[in-house]
Amino acid sequence: MNLAGSKLALYMEGGFEDGTAKLGMGVLRYSPFEVVAIVDSNHVGGSLSALSGIDRKVPIVGSVADAHTLGADVLIIGIANPGGFIAEDWWPSLNEALRLGLSLVNGMHEFLADQIPPTALVREGQFIWDVRRPPIEGRTGTGAALSLSARRVLMVGTDMSVGKMTAGLELHRAALAQGVKSSFVATGQTGIIITGSGVPLDAVKIDFGAGLIEQEVMACSNAELIVIEGQGSLLNPASSANLSLIRGSCPTHLVMCHRAGMENLRRFPWVTVPPLGDLCRLYEDLASACGAFPRPTTAGICLNTFGLSMEDAESECRVLESEVGLPVCDPIRHSVDQILARILA
Repeated sequence: MNLAGSKLALYMEGGFEDGTAKLGMGVLRYSPFEVVAIVDSNHVGGSLSALSGIDRKVPIVGSVADAHTLGADVLIIGIANPGGFIAEDWWPSLNEALRLGLSLVNGMHEFLADQIPPTALVREGQFIWDVRRPPIEGRTGTGAALSLSARRVLMVGTDMSVGKMTAGLELHRAALAQGVKSSFVATGQTGIIITGSGVPLDAVKIDFGAGLIEQEVMACSNAELIVIEGQGSLLNPASSANLSLIRGSCPTHLVMCHRAGMENLRRFPWVTVPPLGDLCRLYEDLASACGAFPRPTTAGICLNTFGLSMEDAESECRVLESEVGLPVCDPIRHSVDQILARILA
């Protein structure tokens, strides 16, 4: 679904405090469409830049009615909570949005359209988009992506929520700026909302995961570069997406994503992050399957340095670069051109 022409409001109540505003932050950073308001009663009148580091001038208001007054006609749930459920305390705002004629965009596993009767839609053209509703038809993978001449770059990582989508979109942007015919394959709810297409990989039957990724990659057959958004991590006990992504895209290159200073997984502190060079080789080994498939090359590491000073961020990148022998950058603070050059070489 394409949100072109819509005026967006982001429901981010409490998301800045507990770190669940990931979806809204992605839309703020990358959506080409107009965002007229953020709904968060904890920060009414506050500075988005101060809260998030995103240099986009969007007012923070206390209610959906305030966002509607500013012209919003679509409300996006900007929260990405563990488990993907609709919280009970969101319903007053969601119902208010419906009464005012706003359309709803929902990235949760729990679907709004199953709970809201069609009679609740009061405006012509008003809609409910459950982004994670999986395709009706699926198919198994065939390895067809191996036939493409395009470079296929899969973003991988040490954990969930370390910046794989951000790094992929920055790489895609940099390629376009250099005149490269680049396509971005979204595989999560935020990327799908931003680009209007993709596969909600964590919501599809696991047998069809590789096939649906393959289908999206093959649809980019005219591109010179295909950047595939990563999901989860081989280290995370709750993650199952990596093999579907690897087999569906048959990557020629990998980019490792990591959060600076993260020595253990946040939700599973008993899992220690191994040396990144070793983890890069593990992903390459899995992709090659003892030589059954072409072995991808790790082109570099994208390091999420949010919360560090510029000086400390630069130091972290240089130290890691010397350890792994690969280009390392924060894709938000630095250029990704070195990594892109290795991919295009």
